Amino acid sequence: MKQFTKCVEDFNCAHCGAVVRGNGYTNHCPKCLWSRHVDNNPGDRASDCGGMMEPISIEQRGGEFIITHKCTVCGKVIRQHASVDDDMDAIISISTNPDFIFGK
Repeated sequence: MKQFTKCVEDFNCAHCGAVVRGNGYTNHCPKCLWSRHVDNNPGDRASDCGGMMEPISIEQRGGEFIITHKCTVCGKVIRQHASVDDDMDAIISISTNPDFIFGK
């Protein structure tokens, strides 16, 4: 069973270099939408992988955007809710890119 562990952390995005201020629910860079594979269950920081999580698709459901990330190292796929702080241009770019729509 997945359990959420709130973990407030600031970080520099390993993909685009943006400085990200965490709020305990931050799970990806709001500028480029990339993430890092650090959790087995949300917030636990127990993964040994550490690979970069590429945003491979975006879908809209009930007025919210859902980002699907895929680890570039181990292939794990997870879905995350977009944040109100996420760059809308990045969301639109990913959602309209055929490589992302159909996966690489």
